[in-house]
Amino acid sequence: MIEIPVKSGKRNELIDVTNQVQEAVAKSGVNEGICVIYCPHTTAAITINENADFDVKRDIIDALEKLVPENAGYKHAEGNSDSHIKAALMGNSRTILVQSERLILGTWEGIFFAEFDGPRDRKLLISIK
Repeated sequence: MIEIPVKSGKRNELIDVTNQVQEAVAKSGVNEGICVIYCPHTTAAITINENADFDVKRDIIDALEKLVPENAGYKHAEGNSDSHIKAALMGNSRTILVQSERLILGTWEGIFFAEFDGPRDRKLLISIK
């Protein structure tokens, strides 16, 4: 298992971790298989989406903030229920195929750590088989 540290700087943000995950795959020596990326945090997530246009990341964050506003009278005492809900909607893991020691991603795809309760020091866990 490989651990990748992630440092967020905002309450809600998408952080491109594609290069770090690809480096882990290359170092693993696995020529063909799968890469599982897992986020062990209840207020963060993993997603794959377009990484060519910065506005896509902003649009995703804006849409989630509208769907699940920060202060909507939630019961959770810590005041971060919106973060838990956003993370649940996005999901905590992704599986990506590996071929020739490379992640198989579409032309415009990137892997993003989705922070919903930052800023924080976080981590991703990766298993490559």
